[in-house]
Amino acid sequence: MQTELILINISGFDRPGVTSALSEILARYDAQILDIGQADIHHTLSLGILFKTSSNVSGDLMKDLLFKAYELNVKIRFNPISAEAYEEWVSLQGKDRWIITILGRRLSARHIALVSKEIARQGLNIDSIRRLTGRMPLDEDKEPLSKQCIEFSVRGNPVDASEMQSNFMGISAKEGFDISLQEDNVYRRCRRLICFDMDSTLIETEVIDELAMRAGVGDQVKAITERAMRGEIDFRESFTERVALLKGLDESVMREIAENLPITEGLGRLMQVLKRTGYKTAILSGGFTYFGNYLKQLYGFDFVYANELEIADGKLTGRYVGDIVDGKRKAELLRIIAQVENIDIKQTIAIGDGANDLPMLATAGLGIAFHAKPKVKQNASQSLSTIGLDGVLYFLGFKDSFISDSSDKTI
Repeated sequence: MQTELILINISGFDRPGVTSALSEILARYDAQILDIGQADIHHTLSLGILFKTSSNVSGDLMKDLLFKAYELNVKIRFNPISAEAYEEWVSLQGKDRWIITILGRRLSARHIALVSKEIARQGLNIDSIRRLTGRMPLDEDKEPLSKQCIEFSVRGNPVDASEMQSNFMGISAKEGFDISLQEDNVYRRCRRLICFDMDSTLIETEVIDELAMRAGVGDQVKAITERAMRGEIDFRESFTERVALLKGLDESVMREIAENLPITEGLGRLMQVLKRTGYKTAILSGGFTYFGNYLKQLYGFDFVYANELEIADGKLTGRYVGDIVDGKRKAELLRIIAQVENIDIKQTIAIGDGANDLPMLATAGLGIAFHAKPKVKQNASQSLSTIGLDGVLYFLGFKDSFISDSSDKTI
């Protein structure tokens, strides 16, 4: 009596009971299931089962499976697998696994072709593909802020991981969709702390520019801000110069600006999910504590570290209180919070858009450049530029079907 390895592939209209009926036949003949996988696309089933059986019953077993498939109105195909081929397949399980996430407002066949071509060029094999976002309506105009995300799970050792990452970033920039490449390890699956920049990340403005416009020095401050964000001048120097220009501005202006901040798309949905799933969240900003605390009250951030403006007799003095929160300090604060919360640095995420966010992005286990300046994108390991902040959830492997509707109407 010899052992036989048989792979069966079943396809057809999906209905309850198909897997149950076929597995009951396998159980009747005491077959051992070695691997199983199933997918369903538009009610069309694709089921694969690899099993081990003995040669004295394999004929009757396959006959019963064939009859049952006919009864269920599905197609079944039998493929014998050699012991050598099976052992080779088993040996592959020790290879590295990578997660490649592509996302944007719309994903086309061209986008998938470009990504899968690079995967093949690097000698990697695609184990699975799954859609993380909800089903798309035919009339796309009905949902202008809709999004699409597809996740590839691939196995193997890339020819050149750095080159693959660089090529993905190039494709992303040229084609207008985002690509994330992450090693699939235990840390990817258990991130615990997310630190955010504030200006142009959580909110769609630079607060200091808003203050400057009210003070009548908008053009002067904006020019300094842009030079700093591009990394052309030192952040500390630019910060001191900009704050000095705000001297004499009435304190009440800050409340008015805070109450009218343009919140970044998807922030409400993102924070709702992060709080519900136990993440710690922090604002680490080169902006101002007044506005960070305002967002903390709205969305429930756990920590806020930013710069404190000095106020005397109800007016800004043009000076600040305490140490400046610059790029270096942001990275230090990320480490301190992680240590206090007993979180491994590899379990942390940092999200920002400017040059002064780069140290924080490099320190975190996952650094994401969000709608960032070109220099920041080039130096960050991940980039998100085509959709809102809730796109971060897909980098973490969340599916829309796992996330209940949020009250945030900007998603």
